[in-house]
Amino acid sequence: MEALSEQQIHFIGIGGAGMAPLAEICLARGAAVSGSDLVENEKTRHLRRHGAAIAPPGHAAGNLPADAGLAVYSSAVTADNPELALARRRRLRCLRRGEFLGEIGRWYRRPVAISGAHGKTSITAQLSWIVRQVYGDGAGYLIGGALHDASAPASPAGNGDIFVTEGDESDGTHTCFRAAIGIVSNVDSDHAWSVGGVEALHRNFQTFAGRAGRLICLESALTARLFAGHPNRLVLRPERCEQLVAELGLAGKFAGFQAWNAGLALSAALELGIPPETAASALRDFPGVARRMTCHFESGALAVIEDYAHHPVELAASLAWLRQRYPAHHLRILFQPHRFARLQQYFGEFAEVLRRDCDSCLIAPVFAAWTESGPLDSRQLAEAIGGKAQAVSNDWPAVAARLLDEPARPLVIAVIGAGDVDGVLQWLPPGQ
Repeated sequence: MEALSEQQIHFIGIGGAGMAPLAEICLARGAAVSGSDLVENEKTRHLRRHGAAIAPPGHAAGNLPADAGLAVYSSAVTADNPELALARRRRLRCLRRGEFLGEIGRWYRRPVAISGAHGKTSITAQLSWIVRQVYGDGAGYLIGGALHDASAPASPAGNGDIFVTEGDESDGTHTCFRAAIGIVSNVDSDHAWSVGGVEALHRNFQTFAGRAGRLICLESALTARLFAGHPNRLVLRPERCEQLVAELGLAGKFAGFQAWNAGLALSAALELGIPPETAASALRDFPGVARRMTCHFESGALAVIEDYAHHPVELAASLAWLRQRYPAHHLRILFQPHRFARLQQYFGEFAEVLRRDCDSCLIAPVFAAWTESGPLDSRQLAEAIGGKAQAVSNDWPAVAARLLDEPARPLVIAVIGAGDVDGVLQWLPPGQ
């Protein structure tokens, strides 16, 4: 840990959800931090305010400091990136984000890593919240999302004991983390295209689990097969998670898939030696994660909800929760597909879920990540859904007007997606 204060570390893609917290940890440990990204955002502005040298938007070889000793790069960064190419020509140490995270995990005696296709940010945030309430600055953490209480997404604080973090399966770097406790929320085929196929994805999860001293996972036929050989595993049925949440008096706060997440977080807290009543008391005050079933406005006739769902399984779960919460409301969705590759992979499933589970929907343009185009787009998705769907532009004021136009009453407007679709919210109540 001490050696970090002597380093100059350059982050390529520093504004990303996983990169910015890593940079924040390095700053707090006394490292000199520099970085670049294609666009300026609140994360880069925050890092600049706290001492990071952030280059103007864009990537250029001149952004790499002459005295940099380590380059950390996002998996979205390609080999021809001028900063990464120069770092390699200089023979600097170059690590992907998850590889560097694995090294940070080795600073701690009891690192906990959460991986899975769905729910890992929520579980990480919940478990981090519990250990922070119990141990204060005695625990470190890294969350790939923002809490509603505006607390920092990462902290390297601690006595070298507990560190709670996400492990990213999308690039396979969760295999770099050696956890005292590993949590797998689920295994789905999402991101299989980026790691070499479904079998490669499954092998990566097996490697992640195999490197964990204790494995906690949600029961399914697939997790039963993949992790059957783990000698120290705790397998929780979804109903057991719901039961645990109810026994601890949290059923009113967490329901459905949210209760499964909370059950996994609570189970990990118990493994860390935290009494169940103490863990539940902490989680009772959990402020929630931004863009995860966030209620921005609610009156008798109108509710405005935001969610991060970007996979058909997540989308179906979100819509089921909304139906349960607002059974008498017209459910109107603004959905933004995230990545052309994902839309192509799950085109039929997205169309089926939206055709079946909402009353009307608008489909925003695909949020491009890693690739700028694909064979299928949002207009084709709207056509596949049928008459209840319309494709729209990303002119958010105009989209907001359409969401509110001739509204059925009572009405739920749900803004769903992991891209920039949240830009519409300032034009909807209460920001309208």
